[in-house]
Amino acid sequence: MKKSVVLYKRLSAELMARLHEQVEVQLIDPSTAAGLAQLHDALPKAQGLLGASLKVDDALLSLAPQLEVVSSVSVGVDNYAIEAFNQRGVLLTNTPDVLTETTADTGFALILAAARRVVELDRWIRAGHWQAAIGPSHFGCDVQGKTLGIVGMGRIGEALARRAAAGFGMQVLYHSRNPRPEVEQRYGAGYRSLSELLQQSDFVCLTVPLSPATENLISHEQLALMKPSAILINIARGKVLDEAALIDALQHQRIRGAGLDVMVQEPLPQDSPLLQLDNLVLTPHIGSATLETREAMARCAVDNLLAGLAGERPANLVNPSAWPRRSGI
Repeated sequence: MKKSVVLYKRLSAELMARLHEQVEVQLIDPSTAAGLAQLHDALPKAQGLLGASLKVDDALLSLAPQLEVVSSVSVGVDNYAIEAFNQRGVLLTNTPDVLTETTADTGFALILAAARRVVELDRWIRAGHWQAAIGPSHFGCDVQGKTLGIVGMGRIGEALARRAAAGFGMQVLYHSRNPRPEVEQRYGAGYRSLSELLQQSDFVCLTVPLSPATENLISHEQLALMKPSAILINIARGKVLDEAALIDALQHQRIRGAGLDVMVQEPLPQDSPLLQLDNLVLTPHIGSATLETREAMARCAVDNLLAGLAGERPANLVNPSAWPRRSGI
């Protein structure tokens, strides 16, 4: 008998066909009240879940006593109560690696857009203001030859360092839990304390995962350390950055500008003060949003799910402490 899987993310026809061959599939959209009720009705028989952007906590897990694997189409796992997964012996998997390069591209897109005021001046032209040659009030700042500070030297941080050093001749500084000598050797990077990095960098890019230790990692005190000419980029998670502190710093021009691909509340409310700032570039959490990367992520998630349901250890297991219990069943 095929195992029962609930999808809360639509997949390509190819991947759907692959799943239908091996498991019973129910596709549900939990973003509506009716869809959430449908999900709750389906959970008691579900042995696998696959999707993204759904908070899976202990209360939800309690509705799924037969659950074996939750396959997240994401790298970040802050939506998942991992300790509850461990206690119940439920495997949690994610999709690292496949979005590394695309997300680093997004980081550099924000760096360039903020530095050269691309979005602001696009709006200025469309409003009919380009009536004469531009002057210093429209100038941006160079990226090449400047200093990039990377907060979090994981896969994405290293991909940023490679682009900065090889593509733009930038000096790379980084801060992470542990020094990365191999990164220092490859890209001429320098390890710094967070305070030193903020003081010395022309561009600061946040790539750390969200955790209790990194929530509001950058707030008023940290922003005050940055150069008035500096630009802050966040491609990590919205809560890593204190948005009220950033708004204050941008409104008073304590830093030159910022670029955000992630926000505390997503989608961003139309009354958000962030929308009133000309020196801020916003994108709607598009870090991995290319056709190629999203398909690769979904394929990886399907691989993880089917491996776990078949009693095999998935390649991208987030909570290995649950594996002995699951493998012993």
